[in-house]
Amino acid sequence: MTVLVNLHSAEEERELLEFLDKKKYDYKATPDFVLLTPEQGDEIIRRDNAFAEGKTGARNWDDIVRELENVYR
Repeated sequence: MTVLVNLHSAEEERELLEFLDKKKYDYKATPDFVLLTPEQGDEIIRRDNAFAEGKTGARNWDDIVRELENVYR
């Protein structure tokens, strides 16, 4: 099971981690930033260069959101 918690402060994060540790729950915390694979980084650079060179237009925001929902749900 996966549980996503949106914390609003460093204090909430500290309290949650203390609770999980106290209960001896096995959990994994992720950093606040996204780590990209080398392939993902290359893809971003490729798309950015193509846009800067006028070879492609801007992507539709709704398409981007749909793509992200497929990845993260």
